[in-house]
Amino acid sequence: MVIMGCGRLGSTLAQKLEERGHSLAVIDQNSDAFRRLGSDFSGITVTGIGFDRDVLRAAGIERADAFAAVSSGDNSNIISARLARETFGVSRVVARIYDARRAQVYERLGIPTVATIRWAADRMFRHLVPEGTVEVFRDPTSVVAIVEVPLHRDWVGRTLKSLEEETGARVAYLMRFGMGTLGTPSTVIQDGDQVFMLVSDDIVSDVLDIAAGSQPREGH
Repeated sequence: MVIMGCGRLGSTLAQKLEERGHSLAVIDQNSDAFRRLGSDFSGITVTGIGFDRDVLRAAGIERADAFAAVSSGDNSNIISARLARETFGVSRVVARIYDARRAQVYERLGIPTVATIRWAADRMFRHLVPEGTVEVFRDPTSVVAIVEVPLHRDWVGRTLKSLEEETGARVAYLMRFGMGTLGTPSTVIQDGDQVFMLVSDDIVSDVLDIAAGSQPREGH
């Protein structure tokens, strides 16, 4: 794996990956930044610009199976990420982007991004104004979330397919007897099930209202 940027995020990511046994190369323009990796870091460090092809080659990009662009510059991150994906054919590429609007554009190009400011602001907002929703996951672009959807008892005995049709949302998984379960459309909801659904902010209120309703319409 190759990481471009050895700031706090890049060095922390490198340490976590190395702990799991991955072979790493880290690129940064400032050689002093590599001190963050610690004296026991066993990977390769390359001083240079992360979107320079020769620098990427020196870091082993041609053999890498993953690339993370996490420098402090949006332009550098996206250029290097596109080089890794389009020129060197790296299969797993991710870029940190501060500008959320840019992040959405690059997501559509097939490059996963972490829009740092938007994600952090959204998480802080939800801690300050929880609104009673139990959210267990939110994607890095802050568009899709998985939330626990409390069900009225009238849903017991009905299928997950009917719940999805009524709410217009997908069931991600359910907890039954303390165990996570990937249901199928024909899975019948049992008393005590905890259901978690994939939602976006524009539908979450309607989904929760319909699920909590005491008289759901007849489903299939």
